[in-house]
Amino acid sequence: MNVKKAASVYAIFMGLCMIGMWVMFYLSGSIPELETKPVEIAMHLIAEFTTAALLILGGYGLLKDQPWGMNIYCISMGMLLYTLMMSPGYFLQKGELSFGIMFGAFFITAVLLTYLLLKQKNKQVQCIEEELKK
Repeated sequence: MNVKKAASVYAIFMGLCMIGMWVMFYLSGSIPELETKPVEIAMHLIAEFTTAALLILGGYGLLKDQPWGMNIYCISMGMLLYTLMMSPGYFLQKGELSFGIMFGAFFITAVLLTYLLLKQKNKQVQCIEEELKK
């Protein structure tokens, strides 16, 4: 699997997982902040679902070689990296180490795939520039 395809699939997978996780939390009644901090959790959910939607859109655009795909992918990965840095704190505070480890693994994967994708894209641009100089 090439880097672009892996990055695309990862972005789509993470977007779908984010939506699935929040739906599962809601259906199981595991979001106590809906009662205790409704405005804060509403804003948090808007950010989470926006991130998820952009991950899916960016992954799709990248996978289908859309001219906007790389830009949306990069924006969504920045949003995901922020989420993956902030979210473990909530679970670690509750003593749920496994979630902290999971978010850490997702963070490393996101950084690695984004780095490799940008590195590959930079090499392609350099090759095009060299061909144009000839």
